[in-house]
Amino acid sequence: MNIRLKLVLITLVSLIIFVAEAKKGLDPYKVLGVDRNASQRDIKKAFHKLSLQYHPDKNKNKGAQTKFEEINNAQGISVHYVCFGAAYEILSDEEKRKNYDLYGDERGGPSFNGGSAGDHGGYSHFTSGGSGGQWQNMGGGSRSYSFSFGGPGGGKPFGFDFNDIFSNFFGGGMDSGSGFGGDMGSGSGFGGFGSSAGSQSGFKRSTKSVRAVSSHVFENEINGKGITWLLLSYIPSMMSVQQYESILEEINNSLTGALKAGKINCENEPSFCKKHGISPRREPRLFVYSYITSESGSFVEYNDDWNVKSLKSFCQEHLPRFSRRVSLDNFQPSFGAGEKLPRVMLLSTKKDTPVIWRTLSGLYRKQFVFYDAQVLDVSDPEVRRLGVNALPAIVGWLSNGEKEILKAGISVRDLVSAVQELGVLLSSFEKKNKIASSRTKKSESESSNKQVPLLTASNFRAICGEGNPVCLIGGFRSSKMRDKLESILSMVSQKSLSRRRSLYSDSKDSISYTLVDAAKQQPFLDAFDKSGFRSSDSFLLAYKPRKGKYTTYIGKLNVEEVEKFIGSVLSGDVQFSKTRKKPVIV
Repeated sequence: MNIRLKLVLITLVSLIIFVAEAKKGLDPYKVLGVDRNASQRDIKKAFHKLSLQYHPDKNKNKGAQTKFEEINNAQGISVHYVCFGAAYEILSDEEKRKNYDLYGDERGGPSFNGGSAGDHGGYSHFTSGGSGGQWQNMGGGSRSYSFSFGGPGGGKPFGFDFNDIFSNFFGGGMDSGSGFGGDMGSGSGFGGFGSSAGSQSGFKRSTKSVRAVSSHVFENEINGKGITWLLLSYIPSMMSVQQYESILEEINNSLTGALKAGKINCENEPSFCKKHGISPRREPRLFVYSYITSESGSFVEYNDDWNVKSLKSFCQEHLPRFSRRVSLDNFQPSFGAGEKLPRVMLLSTKKDTPVIWRTLSGLYRKQFVFYDAQVLDVSDPEVRRLGVNALPAIVGWLSNGEKEILKAGISVRDLVSAVQELGVLLSSFEKKNKIASSRTKKSESESSNKQVPLLTASNFRAICGEGNPVCLIGGFRSSKMRDKLESILSMVSQKSLSRRRSLYSDSKDSISYTLVDAAKQQPFLDAFDKSGFRSSDSFLLAYKPRKGKYTTYIGKLNVEEVEKFIGSVLSGDVQFSKTRKKPVIV
């Protein structure tokens, strides 16, 4: 056998014996400081805490730096670190934990030497096989404990397998000149155990969901895209990077759909890291790319304890908040002159804006104006007013003021599917708004010629808001009657006695003129009269917004009669009634 290989095998067996001896008498619960009924989450958190305990940034005691380097660089393999690892090996594996709880000795330590508490005459030896090595008990008892190093059917209790060990021992090859005969403190051979760039100390974990982020990826997939990212900045030579990554992955998995996780190698991207102020110092740094402090997105550093609960809370706080929380009482979305973005509102029983709605508000913030409101249930009068019969629900308003129930009784499998399904719904509504906007533009052009606009949610404030002394509304229930009313009001509005108030001007004209589709705006008319003028095919409604009063004319419609009605309104010769409630166009 090659002498170098013999030396490696001798050293390997010595290491195995060393680890086994370190395990004797071990109580994994005491080592990790957890109760016997601790959950896997508690065990994982305890291990993370102990792994970082000696970090010099966390532990200012004398010698912390040396201890940290000893544990993480393994210049000599720390017994303390092995104990942490051995304890975690037992408690993180349900089967091993069960065996320990059932068969551990009275001191609480598992019999890693293979014998029971009373087996003083037994001894152990190491055997190797195709499925990993084992310490076999010989005499004094019948139990054996597997100490596997990977391979087919083998586990990785310490986060490495034979390939890891040999790779670290020989620095990438037998002929590299940096193997067993190399500098022990150079990062090769034993000196490189667990500390090379490709094999960080600590337990290996799958970090497939933690994406490598370059400046190119940032510009094309992160910057200004509206989705929150959790980003780790590091350089490969730093210790325990994989432990940090495992926390990122756990957060990412719990918020998949609302959050993405990535890592930035600042050794490869020095200019990018310097530009954004995210260069790591003595350890990796963690940032959320947030839209809370800036609408275009910015890096916000996390400086609290590295635990899943605190970090998850931090991430949730920094999810987008582009949705305006409103009260549903008499709610009416406002549309300024020339505004073309549709409005969408989420109705739910949640006290705060749900995560899914915050996520969507970030992704679609440039296409919609978002609102959300808390309601008790569908029996709420305001919910019924909107026509919603099941919760949660999304109500939309096109830019022309038309209302639509996008979806009621929303039910989704998970956050990912919710973002996809509701995203399709919003995209479809956006297309509908573009079509409606085109039609509205044409209609407004035609209306401007006739000078009597149709009353909608978008122009209600300008025509019948409190800045108007009198708003004269012509109600119709057929296209024929609409044409007749439009013609009459257009002619009357040009006369000096009843001059028309300009839609978007600040003039002090007495009256503003408009039309309303009585068939579609029944709730609006109910605010004036309980009957809502249901029996009338056409009528005139004079409304004083400031005083909340109104009067009506139902009779023969011609220019002469309409002028008489307007004259009586202006002179105060007609009786006004109080509105039942504030009228709102829906």
